[in-house]
Amino acid sequence: MWCHLSTLSGMFLPLGFVLGPLIIWQIKKNEVPSIEAHGKAALNFQLTLLILAIGIAIVGFILSFFCVGFLFFFLLPLVGLAGIIFPIIAGLKANEGKEYRYPYSFTLVT
Repeated sequence: MWCHLSTLSGMFLPLGFVLGPLIIWQIKKNEVPSIEAHGKAALNFQLTLLILAIGIAIVGFILSFFCVGFLFFFLLPLVGLAGIIFPIIAGLKANEGKEYRYPYSFTLVT
């Protein structure tokens, strides 16, 4: 549960949404067996959101020279909202003892 909810540390620290799950996963993975799977899932999802947000910002900036790029900047709050909602759902599932699979998440950390 703590790996998923540690992603909310991004509200307080720059890149905390990536560093939170990484630190919790590295510290607790040998103590609690379920942390290994949950930590990897949370870290992969947050890295996916980070890549997506950077991509949207770059494409939006480039297309802003053609007067349509501002439309991409409306997607950034949706990415941020997904970064808040899905870790809460995953934390609730982890509290129940179930493994949660994040939607549309790349497997970057194996």
